[in-house]
Amino acid sequence: MIHAAFPKLLSSQIAFDIARTIREGFDKHYRLFRQAAQAAKRHFELGDWAVAQLAARERIDFYDKRVQECVQMLEDEYDPSELTDEVWRELKLHYIGMLSGHKQPELAETFFNSVCCNILHRSYFHNEFIFVRPMVSTEYIETEDVAPTYRVYYPAQDGLTFTLKRIVTNFQLNTPFANLSRDIGLVEERLSSLFGTLEPNAQVHVLSSLFFRNKGAYIVGKAINGSRELPFVIPILHNKNKQLVLDAILTADEHIVTLFSFTRAYFMVDMEVPSAYVQFLRNLLPRKPRSEIYTILGLQKQGKNAFYRDYLQHLKHSSDLFAIAPGIRGLVMLVFALPSFPYVFKVIKDFYPAPKETTREQIKGKYLLVKHHDRVGRMADTLEYSNVAFPRNRFSEELVKELKHFAPSLVEEDGEQLVIRHLYIERRMVPLNMWLSHADEVGDDAALEHGILEYGNAIKDLVAANIFPGDMLYKNFGVTRHKRVVFYDYDEIEYLTDCNFRVIPAPRNEEDEMSAEPWYPIGKHDVFPEQFDKFLLGNANIRKYFMKHHADLLSPSWWAKKKELIASGVIEDVFPYPQHVRFCNQSAPPASAAHVTSSLLETFEHE
Repeated sequence: MIHAAFPKLLSSQIAFDIARTIREGFDKHYRLFRQAAQAAKRHFELGDWAVAQLAARERIDFYDKRVQECVQMLEDEYDPSELTDEVWRELKLHYIGMLSGHKQPELAETFFNSVCCNILHRSYFHNEFIFVRPMVSTEYIETEDVAPTYRVYYPAQDGLTFTLKRIVTNFQLNTPFANLSRDIGLVEERLSSLFGTLEPNAQVHVLSSLFFRNKGAYIVGKAINGSRELPFVIPILHNKNKQLVLDAILTADEHIVTLFSFTRAYFMVDMEVPSAYVQFLRNLLPRKPRSEIYTILGLQKQGKNAFYRDYLQHLKHSSDLFAIAPGIRGLVMLVFALPSFPYVFKVIKDFYPAPKETTREQIKGKYLLVKHHDRVGRMADTLEYSNVAFPRNRFSEELVKELKHFAPSLVEEDGEQLVIRHLYIERRMVPLNMWLSHADEVGDDAALEHGILEYGNAIKDLVAANIFPGDMLYKNFGVTRHKRVVFYDYDEIEYLTDCNFRVIPAPRNEEDEMSAEPWYPIGKHDVFPEQFDKFLLGNANIRKYFMKHHADLLSPSWWAKKKELIASGVIEDVFPYPQHVRFCNQSAPPASAAHVTSSLLETFEHE
């Protein structure tokens, strides 16, 4: 009996040891993750923007590095013959036991999945071996740090002025304010105009950690007065004298939603219990899926995991077919969608027609560049997946035919499943070319002008972030539910500082002038802004509004000056909220958004 039990005891010990190794790998990851968020506070206090941006980019890779470390340790330590199905089953049970009392159990489960999926064949990707469903509750997890998840203040008891000053000073920023009393007065005036007389139950709930991103720090909270609740965000910025100012108070839903958009870089937030932060933000942003909130907090792998669970749930409760997405077909990507699901699926083709000269690895590199870069509210975030199994009977025959024709190396039929080896998933938007065409057809000048105004603003915001879109055709931009124009085709994207903006040389003779081909040499990174006119402004109405708002985009000198500014180390301000809500601009009238009657947006869900 002893000899018979020995293999069982040995396999159980192996399972326990592996579970402990994975949990320790996750704990190391999250410790480094929190340290990066804590360092963000110091970068903000010092106004060290270049270091802050670098730290934000580097943090994105923390997760994959820790996963690979863990995988390497297990592969070095154990022979594949030791890792039987029984070991993998016990491993998960041991791991669940190790998460009792853990402060980030949902993140630790996702880390477990990442490690196991790097080792196991996809036939093991079900709940017996990995966490297809979460097993450990995140409800009512208590913090152990000095600061709770959020602090509660009582303005009816202490007075609103004193309460607001306490809220700000409790963050203990080690940089002086220019005039905190003045700024507090402006915040108080705004809140008082919205709430009026304070009720006995008046409270202000504020998350204990600041949200850092780019050149701003954000206080996030909600005010309660009687039966009303008011979400708010207070941006803190540096002025030109390197002093702090409260720049605004954001209370409008559209401003808060845009601040937390999927088109912006991830926040740096120090959270002991991330699920508690997600729950707090869910109250402020009820239309945001939990997956997206995890992502904006910098926990993009958890967001990706939660998104996939939502997708599987949607698939079970729907019956429509995946089909080729509407719009102009791309040269590099094959894009398909499920009409009932507000996302698109993008597959890199195996071959590209002239004049495209690129490879799959180069395209993946462009998407990775965007993932690491400041997206300034103008580039859609993407979720990257490998070996995704779709139910074959949910695909239209036309789509299967297209996939097998354009991306045969990525498609495999496995019984009742269609497996795609690599794809991106992205929020669905109304293609800008469709928006503009519809507005022009129905004579909606306000929508047409708004589309062109936003298009140019999107390009200028990207330029401020050192991004040149490459292919600037309208079809490569989309319109969100909040009528913002966003860039989403990245295969020709470049750093602005790598581009050479040139004036078209004057023709030397009549033959040059009549030539269909350029009579001057063109380098790989040469850009001629004067040529944008030819492929962007063929429509007279579009030309009118483009020249009204963005004629400077046709000037090589404008682009060259922006390039020089970036090369000199200047990091421009790109505000994630409108200029008119800033306290310094309160006397200026609000810029009214174009009233859009187009029905195109009704079938799309975005920011």
